Parts: sequence; C-alpha cells; structure tokens
Amino acid sequence: MNAITFEGVGKKFGRTQALHQLSFQIPVGTLCGFVGPNGAGKTTTFSLIGGFCTADEGKIDILGGPFDPWRLKGILGVLPQDADLGDRHSPFELLYHLGRLQGLNTASATEEADHWLRDLHLSDRRNRPIGSLSHGMRRRVAVASALIGHPQLVLLDEPTAGLDPVEAQSLRELLVKRPKGQTVVISSHHLDEIERIFDWVVMIQNGKCIQQEPLSDVVGRGERIIWRLSGAAPLTALQQALPDHLFLIEGEDLHQRAPSAAGLDEATLRVMQILLEHQVAVREVRRGISLEEHFFQRRA
Repeated sequence: MNAITFEGVGKKFGRTQALHQLSFQIPVGTLCGFVGPNGAGKTTTFSLIGGFCTADEGKIDILGGPFDPWRLKGILGVLPQDADLGDRHSPFELLYHLGRLQGLNTASATEEADHWLRDLHLSDRRNRPIGSLSHGMRRRVAVASALIGHPQLVLLDEPTAGLDPVEAQSLRELLVKRPKGQTVVISSHHLDEIERIFDWVVMIQNGKCIQQEPLSDVVGRGERIIWRLSGAAPLTALQQALPDHLFLIEGEDLHQRAPSAAGLDEATLRVMQILLEHQVAVREVRRGISLEEHFFQRRA
C-alpha cells in the first residue's frame, strides 16, 4: 500500500510549468527523502499534498483517496517551507491549539504538547512568547507542530534548517523512532545530514520524477564498497582472489563492485586480508556512494 501516489500530475503557475506529468509512489511506513535541485518542484508537490493548491491535471492519492481536509483531519501533519509562527503565543499554546484541531481532547492535547516540547528540548521555553525564541528554537516548535498527534503521514520541508548539529541529530533520532506505520516525507538540501535515516528516495528534476526506489538500491549499498587506502592497491591479487568482482581505481579510492549482495561481507574480509598481506593500510571503508554523489551523477 502507498501513502502517496502521483499519476501524471501537472501544475502551472502563470507561464511556468512547475510539474510535468509527475508520477511517483511512496510506500506506507517509509521514511522518504524527497530530493532535487532548487526549482525541481519539491515545494509545489508538498503544497499539492497538503491542500495549499490544486493540480491542473493528473491524479493524487493520499492515504487512500484525494485531498479532503475532513478525511485527513488528524492523520496528516505538514511543516511548510519557511513556516511562520505567531509571535505572541507560547510554544505550548500553539501546540495545544493544533492538537485540538487534529481532534485531540483537552487532556490529550496538553499531554501531546508537553511531550513534543520535552522531546525537542523546549520545556524550559514552554510559556515564553514564540517571538522571543531563537531561530533554531522556533524551527523546533514548527517541527513539533507537524508531529503532534502522531499523524499517519508527515511532510517536513527542510526540518533541520537552522538547527545546530546536536539538535539536528536529536531530530533524526526522533524520526527513526517514529510510531510503527507512520510515513514521513522529508524535503532537504542537506543530503549528507539526512540520508542516513532514509529507507526510500524519490528524486525529481524539472518537475519530473527521475528515480524512486529504496535508498540501499539508489546508493548501491548491496553491491558496492569504496576503500580509501594509504598506498597502492594490489589490483592483480584482488582480481585473482575475487574474479567475479570488479575493482577500479577512481581518484584516491579503490571501488569494489560485487555481482550481488550475497556474500559481500565475506568478500570484504578477503579484501582486507589481501591488503594486510601487501601491507596496505585502510584509511576508510564505505558501503555504497553517498546520496549527494549519486544526485550529482544523475544531474551530469
């Protein structure tokens, strides 16, 4: 089952065609990275899912049906790009109010508001005016506004923008520990920060989907290992020991490609043994390329 399905969706703003027959699927329960360059159509796509605008053509299915604010009440949470918060209200007042709008009763809305303030390290700012908070704190309140009530589907547009490394890591840990079955879709330019928690990726460019599949397949974690060595790689010995693998030198790195994920761990041990026999030290080992590297390769 899919949480979101786009089929041939088009959207135009004046003379600008933002989306061109956009089609993709995001399975239920995934933590999905929705990535692409500036102007690719990410924010427009989020706006269509969140009901902020309507498509000119195509079909959009959200949790089993078209956008309907009454049907999606309490099961869809959205953090728009550059979300603006009311300066006069406190974080607790805002989250409590949003919890009530999501259908929570008074006690549950109070409990949920305090839960997210605690988990996002804002309890000491519970009753302060939002206008008095730093940019990073305001961003955490905005993130909490999309998560309150534990909706089935959450859209987060640049959730780590303005967060320091500690708070960004804390947010990533919260998202990984999300309730079972909850689908979270993250649009972010910080691929190196976010990619470690994705399990599904949708990549768009010029308003079209150019790739959608599990992250492990996108970056080749099941068939590719990159070795950074302190000396020359013994290519002949490696190729003789593992004839079904391909070994290439790219810049400072030794790239190992396996025919499949089966036995890759065992093959890695054999490579390390050969490097040790040839007195070549290993400085770094990576399974697959980074999502950022893959992104630039697709754009080239």
